[in-house]
Amino acid sequence: MMNAASFLFPLTLTLKVAGLATLTSLTFGVGAAHFLGRYRFPGRDWLDAILTLPLVMPPTVLGYYLIVLIGRRGVLGPFFKDVFGVSLMFTWQGAAVAASVVSFPLVFKSARAALEGVETNLEDAARTMGQSELAVFFRVSLPLAWRGILAGTLLAFARAMGEFGATLMVAGNLPGRTQTLSMAVYSAVQAGEGTLANLLTGVISVVCVLILVITGKLVKPKT
Repeated sequence: MMNAASFLFPLTLTLKVAGLATLTSLTFGVGAAHFLGRYRFPGRDWLDAILTLPLVMPPTVLGYYLIVLIGRRGVLGPFFKDVFGVSLMFTWQGAAVAASVVSFPLVFKSARAALEGVETNLEDAARTMGQSELAVFFRVSLPLAWRGILAGTLLAFARAMGEFGATLMVAGNLPGRTQTLSMAVYSAVQAGEGTLANLLTGVISVVCVLILVITGKLVKPKT
């Protein structure tokens, strides 16, 4: 039977998970995009492929890799447990990690294309004026590439909101603990709660359509 908690908790948790995942993807995605776009080194194309891999790999496979990495018996799982006293498995933080991995390539690819589209003569002019590489990035490159970066960030947020497979593997589907909107839709359909399923899918659909409209305006060439 539908109640306020069955709608509000998945909604608030999804916004929290998607927000943290998007912030993480933005930070590391822009940094990786700038690094790969500006520097040439052996294995650069392989690194680019690895960073883009979550875009095409099945989410359940990504979830398995995350279990191997951050699971209780994984590569980093015991470290987090011993040092920080936390386990990321079956927690909302684990859901945020999964959503970050899945949404990262959307920021990375958009940011790289935007940064590589910045006129190099403008950056060179800033360098001749004595600006450091860090200052050139924040004062010239980033302001000129903000539209493409923002478009990728919005797409990453939408992707994080709808993440299901990797999140299910890492965080599970625990009502009141780790159940996001996509999990709640699945549970509602399984339980035959059509009204709740329609409400949840309606919210996700509206948000995604708005994001796509805004993204389209951001990447539309200026006339």
